[in-house]
Amino acid sequence: MSSKYQASPTQVEQGLYIAYASLATLAFVPIYFGAFSSLNKWKDPKEKSRKIKRQINDEDDEDQDAPSESLSADDTFKFPILGSLVLFGLHYALREFDTAYVNCALTTYFSIMGFFSTTQVGVNTLTSILGLLGIKVDSWHINLARPSKEFYTAKFTLVHLVMLAASVMLAGYYAATKNWIASNILAFSLALSAIQVFSLESFKAGIVLLGGLCISDAYWTYGSSEILHAVVKQVDIPIKVAFPRLLLGLPLGKAYKFASLGLGEIIAPGLFVALCLRFDQHRAGQRNVTLGHSTGFRKPYFIASLLAYVLGLGVHFYVNHTLKTTQPLIAYLSFACILSVFLTATVRRESKQVFGYTSEAGLAIAKAKKAALDKKKRLQAQKKQAAARRTAPPRAIHRVSKEELYAAKPSPTVSVSGDSAPGSPAI
Repeated sequence: MSSKYQASPTQVEQGLYIAYASLATLAFVPIYFGAFSSLNKWKDPKEKSRKIKRQINDEDDEDQDAPSESLSADDTFKFPILGSLVLFGLHYALREFDTAYVNCALTTYFSIMGFFSTTQVGVNTLTSILGLLGIKVDSWHINLARPSKEFYTAKFTLVHLVMLAASVMLAGYYAATKNWIASNILAFSLALSAIQVFSLESFKAGIVLLGGLCISDAYWTYGSSEILHAVVKQVDIPIKVAFPRLLLGLPLGKAYKFASLGLGEIIAPGLFVALCLRFDQHRAGQRNVTLGHSTGFRKPYFIASLLAYVLGLGVHFYVNHTLKTTQPLIAYLSFACILSVFLTATVRRESKQVFGYTSEAGLAIAKAKKAALDKKKRLQAQKKQAAARRTAPPRAIHRVSKEELYAAKPSPTVSVSGDSAPGSPAI
């Protein structure tokens, strides 16, 4: 009977360093590329908006902005609460139902989400690579319409078909094997897509998001750690990136032990870093209204926040490795990212501009909400006026008799001149 394998302290130490570096890379890459993917074409705010008919051609497609969902401070305030409710719900489901059924449902859901995310990320990546190589890919268009209205329009290329097939195989392979590499690819794609699609509309929203997650994570780490550990141990879904603690030198057939990083610790700071990049674009666009899609502008806030994220990650790894304790990582990352913006704004004397900044998408949404609210108030006022007219008592109608009518009329007067014409009758 073979003795149990025991790695040497040197191997364990080297394996942990490799795991930390790999996790930092898996976190850095989606944040960096997701931030640039979230940028839209800069447009002059003073330029009058024009409605342009939808045309499907290559020139228009290049100018189309990526779809995004702007998050206000009110929206970000709800995220930690919703996350806690989800964790409570998972704990309840695992306690009341068979763990295999719960994992099956979660695996199906995240496999489908990962399928869409991986397809989109793969299409964007391959399209960019082919564009750099100067390779033109033919596209097909699907239009569903009737003479008066267009219902649906879609464009796809051979790249879409290839990535669809690859994503189906990847999602199926993960669902069948729960392989950690396939899980990392799905989690990586989910993080990149989330940073690209969602955007913070102001630094206030970013501070509320990161601060709320700090409080929530501290509660679950110190206040109700048994619930958190129970859920983490029983649920196996791609909501984290993982890397083996000892990858090199481990005998074949031995199970890996993993170090991991949750998607929340990538996406939330990633949204804040992307906000810093959009603020840098805003500053550059104020000076150069023809900036367009160019990214060749100075990026002090983006660079500061990105370096702060890496530094916060490194400090957390060092503290955990030295003290051998579990601490909320999001607290390190949030403090580092927020502090970097404060310091950069103070040094550049731009605190007022930074904390008074609202993204162009946020301003457009606020303007649309105000217009909708004004319209609602107008309609309510019109309804009240109409209701008041309907409920008002009828006015009394006074019927006038013929005698009163004739009495009210003045008597006709006849004026007679003293010199009447000859032959005229005397009156």
